[in-house]
Amino acid sequence: MAQARVVVLGAGVAGHTAASFLKKWLGAKAEVTVVSPRPDYNWIPSNIWVGVGLLQPRQVLFPLAPVYARHGITFRQARALVLHPEGAGEDPQPFVEIESTLPGEEGQRSRLPYDFLLNATGPKLNFDATPGLGPGGHSYSVCTAPHAKVAADAFLELVERMRRGERKRFVVGTGHGTCTCQGAAFEYVVNLEFELRARGVRDKAEIVYLTNEYEVGDFGMDAVHIRRGGYVTPSKVFTESLFAERGVDWVTRAHVQGLEPGRATFETLDGAEHDIAFDMAMLLPPFKGVGLQAMDRLGADITARLFAPSGFMKVDGDYTPKAYEAFRSADWPRTYQNPDYPNLFAAGIAFAPPHPISRPRQSPKGTPITPAPPRTGMPSAMIAKAVAHSITDMIQGSPGPTRTASMAEMGAACVASAGNNPFTGTAASMTVYPIVPDYERYPDYGRDLRHTFGEIGLAGHWIKILLHHMFLHKARLRPFWSLIPE
Repeated sequence: MAQARVVVLGAGVAGHTAASFLKKWLGAKAEVTVVSPRPDYNWIPSNIWVGVGLLQPRQVLFPLAPVYARHGITFRQARALVLHPEGAGEDPQPFVEIESTLPGEEGQRSRLPYDFLLNATGPKLNFDATPGLGPGGHSYSVCTAPHAKVAADAFLELVERMRRGERKRFVVGTGHGTCTCQGAAFEYVVNLEFELRARGVRDKAEIVYLTNEYEVGDFGMDAVHIRRGGYVTPSKVFTESLFAERGVDWVTRAHVQGLEPGRATFETLDGAEHDIAFDMAMLLPPFKGVGLQAMDRLGADITARLFAPSGFMKVDGDYTPKAYEAFRSADWPRTYQNPDYPNLFAAGIAFAPPHPISRPRQSPKGTPITPAPPRTGMPSAMIAKAVAHSITDMIQGSPGPTRTASMAEMGAACVASAGNNPFTGTAASMTVYPIVPDYERYPDYGRDLRHTFGEIGLAGHWIKILLHHMFLHKARLRPFWSLIPE
């Protein structure tokens, strides 16, 4: 029996997780090929520590090729361009067009045939959505390890100037009204505040958290209610209390319109326009799909069939336009299989959410100011593992997907840790179940409060440090890696 050919596009949390389990479970029954434009794996959650100078990029990066070579996975350093799910002309073999990014081979195109394909390309960091946003403009980012290192250099330079008596203002948050990943911005701001205190210059700093959330603590999940100390507390109160205790100001319901050196302009949900001066701004960009195209057998463009307008791939969710009140948890994907092509799947950020989780809002001028659904970290890995199970079972004879991982049936844990010293740090820890609220099962709050709680303290900080080392061990596919949970 010929080997099945499985192609995984992307080597982030979702792609790397899926490829690792596919090869472990299928062995010689399948050739597993990973396509990624970058040579390294980046443990992105720890970029936060890189961004304040606590870690160096080499501590959150490692080269993929040697790891894959040891485990029999083929690695192609290339960018995926066009999917051909029906093959081309008289040849029905599906393939993907790729373009090499390997030094010395840049721009060379080739065809990569597949029997199954998983799109785990993650997001394109859409800095262009806001004029002046990002490392090429007037703000910083922690979305990649190199971005985070540049942010750290700027931060540490300002610390030195503050030690000489200068006062500085830091603005941290989201750089557009449709951003996701508020959790990363939240973790960065608490780390920044912690480091300013640790370095003895907190009294010289003003810190402002600028976000598109309707209230802080929304996190793109329409907020949560958490059980804490025997009481049910909205995440708004939890987050505001944490900020107030640390002297962090906040501005919510904001869409950043543009940045120039030392100044950002933004519109709020009431339609008012504002500006804020800063000495350093770390503002996350909105995400969109990486720009994959698709063509049918005759060369006609079918991109709109496979992908949502955002560029993310359509899977088995219900994408029927509905009023926000009509959306149900059952609308969310369960198998992540494309409805038109059974051998196509998407995982992590690459799949298209069927609807927002937080209530959609726009200003009187028509500007959307609503967080997009989060799909990073733990959910990405859990989805990828379920898809890897399904592909494995289909190669071994199952007629369809066998595993599900709906975000409406899945919990998640988040640990926002400040500092990386095990004795002096702290952390805000939160669990949520399910990620997408289900008011049919949990009519009061949309979530099961037995599994939704939050705490602040040293224990969560120890867990975050442990997770950093555990997940890098797992990602390097070192002994017993598969026993470490997602």
